[in-house]
Amino acid sequence: MSRTDDHGPPGHRSASPGALAHRVPDLGALELLLAVARLGSLGGAAREVGITQPAASSRIRSMERQLGVALVDRSPRGSRLTDAGALVTDWARRIVEAAEAFDAGAQALRDRRDSRLRVAASMTIAEYLLPGWLLALRADRPDTAVSLLAGNSAAVAERLLSGEADMGFVEGLTVPAGLDSAVIAHDRLIVVAAPSHAWARRRRPIAVEELAGTPLILREKGSGTRQVLDAALGGPARPLIELSSTTAVKAAAVGGAGPAVLSELAVGEELAMRRLVRIPVHGIALARDLRAVWPTGHRPTGPARDLLSLTRG
Repeated sequence: MSRTDDHGPPGHRSASPGALAHRVPDLGALELLLAVARLGSLGGAAREVGITQPAASSRIRSMERQLGVALVDRSPRGSRLTDAGALVTDWARRIVEAAEAFDAGAQALRDRRDSRLRVAASMTIAEYLLPGWLLALRADRPDTAVSLLAGNSAAVAERLLSGEADMGFVEGLTVPAGLDSAVIAHDRLIVVAAPSHAWARRRRPIAVEELAGTPLILREKGSGTRQVLDAALGGPARPLIELSSTTAVKAAAVGGAGPAVLSELAVGEELAMRRLVRIPVHGIALARDLRAVWPTGHRPTGPARDLLSLTRG
């Protein structure tokens, strides 16, 4: 009595997961068979596909065992296909052509991916670090069009999760939900004021309690700078003015509106020119990590991967 399974007639073999891969020769073996058919020589076919003749013979024998039929007759005059070999070669040609079409399609997808890069970055990174990185990227990838969307850390996360950006950079204490990250640099926030401000004439550091109780020129809620400051103070800082860019906060402080908390990266020139004065604060740590971020499970590829490597250079 012939053996049957639950889904087919007697003698039917149901394909288990992965079974087809074990029953069908790999692409390299099929390309070798096509070369034998075209050249009439196993040695010539071996040279064309870049392997030794013994390796080619072994691959043909392995394919014959796998399929259960003889494919090539070997003689001193050369190699010729058996009738079964000619039929298998016909099928092999279709498979190889399909693989070539697959490869061309995959290359087209890579070309489309590599033609643009959309970067979202929080303000300090966008203004003071990204321009140099993007110039270096352009030298490596002159054909990639790059767009930069600047906003606070919360906006960066939203753009990445909605698919509006391919790569992001944030400055906060935590990584937004749904994103993976890598630390690319370190930064420190400092308290600054115009030289005319009373704090600029103090000989001793101000206490953290005084900083917490003083209205400050601040970035808006949702920014990495605000997040770090609020955490360091143990509660929300008191806003004198809330502004949506580092440049605007800096201009207000230079104009004498009040003290501000800004990245060291942002105020180097103003400190050197004495347009702003650094105010020491006792009992507070305002260090933070700068991070590259991307959607969880989707590590950067193509231009985004290259940009990430440049940030660590």
